[in-house]
Amino acid sequence: MPAAGAAPRATLDLRLRVWGIGADNQPFHQNATAQNVSLTGACICGLEHELKIGDVIGVQYENKKARCKVVWVMEAGGLKKVQIGVQLVVDQECPWLLQLPVEMRSNAPTISHDNRRRFQRHKISFPLEFRDERVNTPMRVNATDISGNGCYVETVMPLAVSTVLKVDFWMDQERMSTTATVRTRDPGVGMGIEFTGLPDDSKKRFQAHLDKLDPGIIKPGLKTE
Repeated sequence: MPAAGAAPRATLDLRLRVWGIGADNQPFHQNATAQNVSLTGACICGLEHELKIGDVIGVQYENKKARCKVVWVMEAGGLKKVQIGVQLVVDQECPWLLQLPVEMRSNAPTISHDNRRRFQRHKISFPLEFRDERVNTPMRVNATDISGNGCYVETVMPLAVSTVLKVDFWMDQERMSTTATVRTRDPGVGMGIEFTGLPDDSKKRFQAHLDKLDPGIIKPGLKTE
């Protein structure tokens, strides 16, 4: 059987929620089981929808969500149905970390933040309003992963990469408006958006605002010179 990555693995039986776009181009949302799991991936069994290598899907274990890339697919038959191997997308935290043996958890990598992403992402629900000026219909959404530089928005029908949007949101009592660009698109899962029109000083102010909203996260720079 193919392996999704070379990381040490634990044999577990974890109930997950899984969603995305199947090979038939239809959105799906179902329960499945993760077995043979590691810090960076898992074998997921019981899927009722065909997927393709390279697809990005959403997974949720208990209250923790992550995005994963499909690295292999096989018809398992019986109760296992379609079986896939997945690897966590870069910078996604392992949602089943606490279920792994202690010796495996001790090797958990520190999430490295892209140098281009100068601001730490916060996994909080933050309301935004998008407007694609070609259709002029507002989209009210909640970002699930946000920083002063951009955000990730969960949506079954993400917009095309390079789509330019107008974004409005509130920072305390101040209404902020800026332009943004869709940078990544995961069909059935969501899209990554960069706040391209927000000046650096406004990005820093917004980051400080997000830091206050999510006090449990260590602030960037506290342990640096």
